[in-house]
Amino acid sequence: MIHIEFTEEEKRALNYERYHHPHPYVQRKMEVLWLKSNRVPHQEICRLADVSPHTLCDYLRDYQSGRIEKLKEVSFYRPTSELEEHRERLEDYFRQHPPATIKEAAAKIKELTGIERKETQVRAFLKSLGMKCRKVGMLPAKADPDVQAAFKIEQLEPRLEEAKVGKRAVFFVDAAHFVLAPFLGFLWCFERVFVKAPAGRQRFNVLGALNAITHELITVTNDTYINADSVCQLLLKLAELNLGVPITLILDNARYQKCALVLATAKSLNIELLFLPAYSPNLNLIERLWKFVKKQCLYSIYYPDFASFKAAIIECLSQTHTTHKSALDSLLTLNFQTFKKVQFVPA
Repeated sequence: MIHIEFTEEEKRALNYERYHHPHPYVQRKMEVLWLKSNRVPHQEICRLADVSPHTLCDYLRDYQSGRIEKLKEVSFYRPTSELEEHRERLEDYFRQHPPATIKEAAAKIKELTGIERKETQVRAFLKSLGMKCRKVGMLPAKADPDVQAAFKIEQLEPRLEEAKVGKRAVFFVDAAHFVLAPFLGFLWCFERVFVKAPAGRQRFNVLGALNAITHELITVTNDTYINADSVCQLLLKLAELNLGVPITLILDNARYQKCALVLATAKSLNIELLFLPAYSPNLNLIERLWKFVKKQCLYSIYYPDFASFKAAIIECLSQTHTTHKSALDSLLTLNFQTFKKVQFVPA
């Protein structure tokens, strides 16, 4: 039997570390030695700590040779992949040439390094690089990242800062055109599900103004089309709110929003119109709301007629401040995605 003398200070240290050390493996070693310090028989220590007699002896010898600091050592064997030697090179390559499939990645790794690995191992390696299988996003080809960045810093953000402290009301404006047609989404199902396609192509139009801070939504709707008169109706609704602070609308460059009638109406109501750079939907907060509405009440749902289709959209929009408030508060943050001038080079 291995005999060890423990001081009171060592007992207190063991008792503390068996609960507070960050590594559970070390906690178990501390537990074993704490039991030993309380003169618990070896057989009972093995039962209580769920260790073998051989492991118990290893822990005791470690403590004899280096006391508590020795117990804190964690020396698991961790095999290293041969691919680790090529990590930097492969990461640089895959940043420029993202593979579409694991099979494609495995073939490219073999070509670049001479190392052949199964798809499961390649998937684990790509994940270790920080890669995930992500859906490709779309960026308008004519978008200018430099112009967007300048607009965001010089015009958008100063107005939003004023809005945060109550000195200005900022609304993001855009029109959504919901067409009565199947919106195909993803479902967890046992077999592929088919959604009926309703007849006709009727369209429900929503011109919305979304408050950047409160997420209050002001709308003008119709079943025909959005034009300059629709925008003027929206301007009048916003003016009738009597907010008592300057109002700024962030909107895109649609022709009916930049016509003389709209500009004159906005000026008469003392509403500032701030037009986004061309091809910049990523800077318009209300775009996220339209995506939310489609996901919430349109994807994978069949509406037999236009009336029920329209009613579902109206109900969803009416619940932005009640049922959907929590989800929208986390979605409609003032963090805007910007892009770098990077030319994607296919493999």
